[in-house]
Amino acid sequence: MRSFDEILEIAADRKGGSEAVLSGIPAPLSADELAAIPDDQWLAQMTRGIMQAGISWKVVDNKWPGITEAFHGFDISAVTFQSEDWYYDLCEDTRVIRSPPKIRAILDNAAFIRRVSSECGSFGRKIGDWPIEDFAGLLRWLQTEGSRLGGATGPYMLRQMGKDSYILSQDVVARLIAEGVIDKEPSSKKAMEAVQEAFNTWRAQSGQSLTTISRVLAQSVG
Repeated sequence: MRSFDEILEIAADRKGGSEAVLSGIPAPLSADELAAIPDDQWLAQMTRGIMQAGISWKVVDNKWPGITEAFHGFDISAVTFQSEDWYYDLCEDTRVIRSPPKIRAILDNAAFIRRVSSECGSFGRKIGDWPIEDFAGLLRWLQTEGSRLGGATGPYMLRQMGKDSYILSQDVVARLIAEGVIDKEPSSKKAMEAVQEAFNTWRAQSGQSLTTISRVLAQSVG
């Protein structure tokens, strides 16, 4: 497995220098900054990711004001204290993407956020305190405890919210394969542990965030 500096050099050769590779990469939020994000914003970002899965993001963008209105601004109490009839009403509501499984997932995630928030003080506190050395464990937790947060939905949600993160895009996976970390797209716990170990090694070598390492890996291929 190459060192981080060697991979950065590959990316720099492709993109016109290391400054071009590293420019514009957002700095992750601190644990306390993540903890201060209101629960409704976490549900909103989960909802956007769930709604966008498998359809044009532009469709979701165009409908977003109506989606927000239909889900009461993603207020956790307002969403979780509705009657079961509300779910059926939402399935017929033209303001939203009328996919019953997606709508059910959003309601389930509201309950998930409420439960975690009651235990930890806020949902963001749980996310913020999760060690980045076990980011793979955080992804696994979201997939098992949340609803429809597996695949790319969970990682992209975390990235958008400011959690230090890696995203296993096609290009990142290609670099991981080239470095012998994995031999195909990781789908097992063992493979994800290997991915995490590689990122931890590159982080120790470079002092860079997972976000930066992920972006550098992607630019070394694509």
